[in-house]
Amino acid sequence: MARQLRVGGVTPFSATDYPGQLAAVVFVQGCPWRCGYCHNPHLQPRSGDALTPWTDVMALLRRRTGLVDAVVFSGGEACMDPALKNAMLEVKALGFKVGLHTACIYPQRLKEVLPLVDWVGFDIKAAFADYRAITGVAGGGDPARACLDAIVASGVAHECRTTIHPALLPESALLELAETLAKKGVTHYVLQQFRAEGCTDARLADATLHGYPAAATLAQITAMFPRFTFRNHGN
Repeated sequence: MARQLRVGGVTPFSATDYPGQLAAVVFVQGCPWRCGYCHNPHLQPRSGDALTPWTDVMALLRRRTGLVDAVVFSGGEACMDPALKNAMLEVKALGFKVGLHTACIYPQRLKEVLPLVDWVGFDIKAAFADYRAITGVAGGGDPARACLDAIVASGVAHECRTTIHPALLPESALLELAETLAKKGVTHYVLQQFRAEGCTDARLADATLHGYPAAATLAQITAMFPRFTFRNHGN
């Protein structure tokens, strides 16, 4: 029997997870990183409970045909699951576009599925040398760099995102990271302000974000990319 995707939840309808498309979102269980600002910590364990059978997901998607345009695989970290490619193939066979959210942890598996992906939203969390401060795990910058290079080389439509918090990324670090990503060939960059919802790190959740980042910093970053977005969640 073919291995089934470990699904920790499904959102049947979303207007925000795939730009310009109405989408269903499949949340895959498991992530090896422990970012302090993670708002889906319940999806971090790979052996967690409350699994949704893949057969049930496919039955739902068949009912969504004609109602949504795309299916986005999110997480957790979708590329952690060896069944991801087959799941994408099944979704494409129903006529849906395929989106992917990834934290850029598994370069080889990402390269395997990129030919099936129509759009990818990916996280670059910090300068590659500074990943441990964000993820709590050593060595994360190397796979992140490899994933970034693979995505840019593939030519797939993309959105590169960095979640920002002054305790983690001072403005000088934001500018250095943006310069690196622009040189790497990122065409759409998004800074998304930290959200306290779901965050279990009181140091981050209780911090004041007013005035961060400064307008001058945002103006400098805007000039580096063909498309730049600042998502201010109002915290």
